[in-house]
Amino acid sequence: MAVHSRHPVSAPPTAPARETTGHLLLRAWCVFVIAASMAGTSWLMAFGAIGSAVVVVATGVVSAVLWVSIRPRVQWRRLPWFALAYVAWAVASLLWSNWLGATELTLLLLVSTTLQAMFVGAVFTWREILRAVASALKWMLALSLLFELWVALIWRGDILPGFVRPDASYDGHPITLWSRDNLFTGGRLQGIFGNANPLAYIALLAIIVFVIRLASGAPRKLLLVLWTALAAFLFWRAASATALLCAVAVAVVLITILLMRTARRPGERTRFYVMYVIVAGLGGAAVWFARDTVFDLLGRSPDLTGRQRIWDAVGERIGERPFLGWGYSTPWVPSDPAFDGWIVDHGVSVMQAHNMWLDVALQLGFVGVVLIALALLAFVWRSWFFAVDRPRWDLVADRPYTALTLLPSLVATILLVQGLAESAPLLNWGWFLIILFAFKIKQAPLVGRGPAEQRLDAEQGDLLAEGNGDDRRP
Repeated sequence: MAVHSRHPVSAPPTAPARETTGHLLLRAWCVFVIAASMAGTSWLMAFGAIGSAVVVVATGVVSAVLWVSIRPRVQWRRLPWFALAYVAWAVASLLWSNWLGATELTLLLLVSTTLQAMFVGAVFTWREILRAVASALKWMLALSLLFELWVALIWRGDILPGFVRPDASYDGHPITLWSRDNLFTGGRLQGIFGNANPLAYIALLAIIVFVIRLASGAPRKLLLVLWTALAAFLFWRAASATALLCAVAVAVVLITILLMRTARRPGERTRFYVMYVIVAGLGGAAVWFARDTVFDLLGRSPDLTGRQRIWDAVGERIGERPFLGWGYSTPWVPSDPAFDGWIVDHGVSVMQAHNMWLDVALQLGFVGVVLIALALLAFVWRSWFFAVDRPRWDLVADRPYTALTLLPSLVATILLVQGLAESAPLLNWGWFLIILFAFKIKQAPLVGRGPAEQRLDAEQGDLLAEGNGDDRRP
């Protein structure tokens, strides 16, 4: 016989779980750290060398204090050891550096970037990292657009670093300008970076991150679509030939990964790998043998806008110290006598070799090249299988893929292609993301699984904020 009762049998209602104020502040700080690494030359343009140094030191100290106070769980045996060995070799170059002052200054940036990337990876889950990177990219895009609007509507004219207006007698090359006031004239936009190429790379990275967020079931999809459209607009207006090649490479890698994910038997992947090698080889050969035509279509010279002259000069210097190099300095410090006037482009001392491998060979010799090659190989290897392998931690072998796992491989693609014409992967956001993803993949090779990921999920409310929408989509 049924018994009626006034007492409810269900659990009493409770307030929804919310993130603590402390974690919200931590997230805001990590977004600032990521954005600061992406800003790169923007700090120099706005505040000069001293202001930039203050930002590097201050952010490093605050992150170190937070790391000590929070004490996130870290598996110390599972660190990106090859990348850390490269950093250690760069520090060791203090013993033989030919430009000691530049080495000391740039090592501060390298060590700070490395530690802060590991800090973000230690206190955030994979989903939190994706959200934080997306937030930082939104700041970069919004500030770049607002800056160009301010220059066009209020400043009305060219602007030099430090918010200086060039006078009528200024005869410097446009490369020295922070902004050329091109928003409404159809010219290339430079954003807050003072250079169109970094803006293009940031815009390309933003497109990738925003699309992954959309595929992961993130909330406020319409806003994400608008942010993606803004990123595409800035990518188009930056008009960077190298960034366009990066975009093509990203598309090829993405298609390959998606094909790999359709494989049901081990032998199927072998065919895809063979096809990928053939297509990549033929594509690379076609670009090389038809480089004059390709670069004419891109509006660039076959030597990538004078880079051949820089490579020749760097190659000569490498031949003098091939094993140990001349000492770490990424970027080159133009105020140092060793770099001041060594290679001049449009009246400005060049600050990089415009090739990642040549830059490492110049600074750290053959040993440095081997270490950075091993670091990148390990990063690419783990990123690739992080993307193509199904998440599996028990006997269930048919769990759906997650869109988030595409991010490290696509970022690696951008950096490897960019590294052929720029040294940017060795510093700022390039090195930050290499360390961040290499560290996180080793600490948490499965999204949302493992003691650290699940503990952070519970603390941060990830499972509540976005659910496991990322796990429901292939």
